Amino acid sequence: MKRYFLLAVVITFFSPTIISAQEGHPLEGRWNLTVDQEGEKLPSWLEIRHSGNNTLIGRFTYAFGSARPIAEVKKYGDLFYFSIPPQWEPGASDMEFQGKIVGAGLEGTMIYTDGKTYNWTAVAAPKLNTVVNPKFGKTQKLFNGKNLDGWKTDSNNQWEVVDGILTSPKPGINLISQEKFTDFKLHAEFRYPKASNSGLYLRGRYEIQIADNKGLEPSSIYFGGVYGLLTPNTNMAKEAGEWQTYDITLLGRNITIVANGKTIISEQNILGMTGGALDNDEAAPGPIMIQGDHGPVEFRSLEITPVLDR
Repeated sequence: MKRYFLLAVVITFFSPTIISAQEGHPLEGRWNLTVDQEGEKLPSWLEIRHSGNNTLIGRFTYAFGSARPIAEVKKYGDLFYFSIPPQWEPGASDMEFQGKIVGAGLEGTMIYTDGKTYNWTAVAAPKLNTVVNPKFGKTQKLFNGKNLDGWKTDSNNQWEVVDGILTSPKPGINLISQEKFTDFKLHAEFRYPKASNSGLYLRGRYEIQIADNKGLEPSSIYFGGVYGLLTPNTNMAKEAGEWQTYDITLLGRNITIVANGKTIISEQNILGMTGGALDNDEAAPGPIMIQGDHGPVEFRSLEITPVLDR
């Protein structure tokens, strides 16, 4: 009953605001949300834009899962409201968001799929400049072929090195590099068993999907996609069990991905974090993270070539 009561209050006391496409609205843009949920600060992402003359629509990425569409962001005076259906969240109820502009940011509440209410705040997503003709430094090995030096692990670690191969034989923790990076080239050689699923997170925020998707139509949630945001032009996945390669260049938000020798995403902009991001401080350097909480995966090479300081 609580969710319907809150919505009824909003509708009763505020009349809808007409939005002009020519004038725009302060809500429009991309926002990095932080949801305060059960003592955790969960990074999320919101995009709001025009559709026609007076309708606001958008996309939202929660702390996990992919970006999902918002059919309408409803504006009532100083308040706005939108809802989205559950994706991987427990339960069948929609997630419902109410918020308002506060200073240069946003703040509000979220009713989760279990009926609990949580607070959230948001700041405008930063502009990340793309370096023109960058100068690259020395290539360094993220994986030394011997042990887990340079990576963060804990007592639940399932990662091991077997015959020079970095191996996650079962779901467990994600593996996070101790060093952080801004702009770079990344070379990865990997393989996975049938039906497995993993990923590489750039700066700990943008997941490049690794999954057994050979023969499927290209998708942002399949092999080589920037999860839920950018779709490859071709699905270059090989058979499970074969060694495969990614060569990734990330400059600001601009990304190029070469999979198994073919460019599948060319100089496209990543507009926001993907689900599972470590944080939403996009202007800061971040680590390389290997997804280990889904399916088995192996790496025989991980090398990074950072751009020299600007």
